[in-house]
Formats: sequence, C-alpha cells, structure tokens
Amino acid sequence: MARRSGFVEAVSQAKRDAQQRQAAEIRAQQQALKAAERSRRELARAQAANEKERQRLYVEARIAEVESDNEVLRERVLEIQNLLVGSLGTEHEINFESLRQKFEPPDFEPGQLGVAESPPDPEKFKPAAPTGVAKLIPRAKKKFAEDFERSRQAHELAAKQHAERELHRHLQLDLAQKEHAAKEAQTRENVEAHNTEVEKFAAAYKQGDPDSVISYVALVLERSSFPEGFPVRSRLAYVPESKQLVIEFDLPDFSIVPEVASYRYVKTGDKRTDSARPATQRKKLYLSIVAQVALRVLHEAFSSDQGGFIETVVFNGHVDTIDPGTGRSIRPCLVTVRTTSDAFKEIELSKVDPVVCLKTLNAGVSPSPAELSPVRPVLEFSMVDARFVEEQDVLASLDQRPNLMDLTPSEFESLITNLFQAMGLETKLTQASRDGGVDCVAYDPRPILGGKVVIQAKRYKNTVGVSAVRDLYGTMVNEGAAKGLLVTTSGYGKASFDFAADKPLELLDGSNLLYLLAEHAGIEAKIEPPDDWKDPDSDQ
Repeated sequence: MARRSGFVEAVSQAKRDAQQRQAAEIRAQQQALKAAERSRRELARAQAANEKERQRLYVEARIAEVESDNEVLRERVLEIQNLLVGSLGTEHEINFESLRQKFEPPDFEPGQLGVAESPPDPEKFKPAAPTGVAKLIPRAKKKFAEDFERSRQAHELAAKQHAERELHRHLQLDLAQKEHAAKEAQTRENVEAHNTEVEKFAAAYKQGDPDSVISYVALVLERSSFPEGFPVRSRLAYVPESKQLVIEFDLPDFSIVPEVASYRYVKTGDKRTDSARPATQRKKLYLSIVAQVALRVLHEAFSSDQGGFIETVVFNGHVDTIDPGTGRSIRPCLVTVRTTSDAFKEIELSKVDPVVCLKTLNAGVSPSPAELSPVRPVLEFSMVDARFVEEQDVLASLDQRPNLMDLTPSEFESLITNLFQAMGLETKLTQASRDGGVDCVAYDPRPILGGKVVIQAKRYKNTVGVSAVRDLYGTMVNEGAAKGLLVTTSGYGKASFDFAADKPLELLDGSNLLYLLAEHAGIEAKIEPPDDWKDPDSDQ
C-alpha cells in the first residue's frame, strides 16, 4: 500500500511538472507574441516616423526649389530695373595700353626627348669567371674565354644600338626645338602685329579719324555688360564736321520681361503653380527698359569720349521682332533722341526717372513699346553716309555724279525746290540768300500735320553756326510757319542742336541732303568743296 501510494504521488508530481512546463511554455509563447507585437508596433511607428520625415524633407525641398526660382525672378527683375544705374559706376574710357598684348614665350617641354639614355654597362655583360679548381680545368677555361668573347660582342652591339637611339633622340630633339622656336617667333610676330595695330588705332583715334572714332565707340558698347538676353548689337556713323555720332541700337523684345510674377508650391496634389505678372506691370517695366537702354548708351558714348570728338549723339533704338498681325519680320524704332554733351552733362542719371528724363531731352518714345508702336527717328541711319570720307576707289576719277558744290546758285535753288516738291510740298522760291543758298516757303498739304514750312539751304564747307539756326527760327516766327528746315552741304555743331532741341526746327546735314536727293528725286550726287571754297557769312 505504501508502495502504491508512492507511485501515485510520483505520477501526480510528474503530471504537475508537465503542467508547469506547459504553462511555462505557454507563458513564454505569450511573452514572445507580445514582444513580437511590440516590435511590430515599434517598427510601424518608426516607419511612420521615417515616412513623415521623408515627406517633410520632400516638401521642404520643393518649397526651397520654388523659393530659389522666385529668387531668380526677383534678381532678374532687379537686374533690368537697374540697367542704367549699374552702368554709372563703371569706367567706360578705353585705355589703349590695355589693348596691347604681352609676349610671353611658351615653355619648351621636350618630354622624353630631353632624357638621355644611359649607355650599356659592360660589367653586366661579362660572364662569371671560373673559381677554385675550375680555374685549372682547361675546358672550363676555354668555355669562359668563349663566353667572354660573346659577351664582348653583345656589349658592342648594345653600345652601337644605344648610340643609334641617342642619335635619333638628338635629331628629334633638335627638330622639336626648331618647331618650338618657329612657334615662338610666330607668336612674337602676332603680338607685335597686334600691338602695331593698337598703336595705329590709338594714333588714328587721337587724330579724330572718323572710322577710328566709330571703332572706338563700337568697342565701348561691345564691352558694356548687359544682362543675359539683351542683343547688344549696334551700327554707328560719325560726321566729323559736326562731331555728331549716330547710333542705331538693337533693343530686346517684350519677352525680356518675365511673364511670371512668382511661383508657389501647393502641398495638396504635390504641384507648383505660378501667378502671372500683370500686363500693366510688364508694359511699364518694358518701357523702363527701353528708356534705360537709351540713356545708358548715351552715357557710355559721352563718358568714354576721351578725345573730345563727340558733341552730339543721335540714338535710335530698334527691335527685331515679328509682327503678330502679319507674321513678317519688322524692325520698329521704339525710341529716338538727339542730345548734346553739354545738355547730357546737366543730368544726374543716378536720380532720374528714365522715361521722364527722355521726355526732358525731347526724345521720341513709343507710346506703347509692348505693342511695337513705332516712332519716327530724328535721323534715319540710312541718311548718314560716308560722304566725308576720302574716295578710296581707283575709279573715282570716273565718278560722274554731280557735285553740288559746282552748281550755280540758281541751279542749286532749283535743285532744292524740286527736291521738296518731290517730297510732296508745295514750294515757292523767295529771294536768293546772301550766302549762296536758297530760301523758300513751302506748304505741307496734309491735314492736321501739314502747314507752312520755311526752308533755308546753305552750301557750306565748314560747320554751320548757331546764328543761322537762330535766323531760321526768327524767319519761321515772322512767317507764322509751323516748321523750319535748314539744309546744308556740311554739318552742325552742338550749339545748333541745343538751340533747335525744343523748337519745331529740323536740321539736315550734307549726308541727309544726299540721301533725300537719291530717295525722292532720283539724283545720285556728291559734295566735294574746292580747296579754295569760302563759306559766305560763315561763323567759322
């Protein structure tokens, strides 16, 4: 009985132990499940946090990208708003010395050709001499002698090949040195030729050579740092008698003004949008650009005039674009102005409103540049020709064009009268002028724009003085005329242009006269005053 009781107790204990083990395993499994769930939740939280951080960084990157684009827009607008001011602190005079080139001889780099090859070492060719007992064996001694002879011959061959290679290297090195010397001489020659041209350019400019004055100003304008997208192209003409420079300058078109005012990132939908710059703001900014370019070019032309050759500048600003109505290329003039150095010096450019400043200078500015509304240039570039430049053509002696200076006073009067009749004016010749020119009263039959016009022409060799312009104005007032025209075979000074600036007067020089004769009367003429020509009643 006691034995059975012990057995039962053992079985019960085993059962309890099994139950405990099972319970422990269940608890362990439950703890493992809880730990796994806890890890899963932590992982999910970490992933969610990472995704949130990724989204935050992505949004920040998109916002930064948009802000960067907005900054570019702001800088672009600020750049074109300061076109004029940005040029005022720059030195525009050209230092001719800076145009010279300095000769710097190129270094000679022979490379491997400059490295001599060491001659073959005879010791490396010698066979090992027999030692010990071998020295006494005849066969060993004979073999050594044979090996020694072969080694001597091998050394002689190697030495000969080395000498040939060195000779070839020296020949190649000599050739390379000669090529380098030729290149150096050519470089020196090019530099000297360039510097000679610079010296000729400087000397010609200092003498007031018209072509050199044009080249000088062209170089000034080419060096001007305009913003990206500005064409910076120009044509120049110069009339030395009146010290008048004519500049035809290319303006940027309306697209130079950004259409977008700002960019914005919209988080919802992950997209970027932009707001359009108001049309009125774009047009105002473009008008400012047109005005600033005109004043800037005038400033650079006058301020760079170290030779004192420019007293008057005519600026015509054109834009190459497409007519939206016809699809054809057009080139309207959007701004035109003629001003003198004295008048321009009175302007404090750093403080002016560019558009108002141009009006002060009596400039013609398009009422709507964005719509390409043109203005009539104060002087057509095509009316300025090279009549003052000496003939270079070897056939010049065969030139059959009539010389206006050879005409009799009555012939010249008839010519001028016929010219303005051909231009649509009704002319009436008056008593001949004492200066050998012609006075006439004409009528422009056009309604509103027409009226009475007083015309005076002067055959002069030298610059027409301001007194002639004053006389014309007095005649115009006395006649009750709407406009006065003064035509000359020479040119005008800045005092004349200053006086005529705010009056209904138009001053046409010799180049203008030749152009009008060719354009309206079909007469190809020339102006060549005789050496003994004297201007009657001239101010000169």
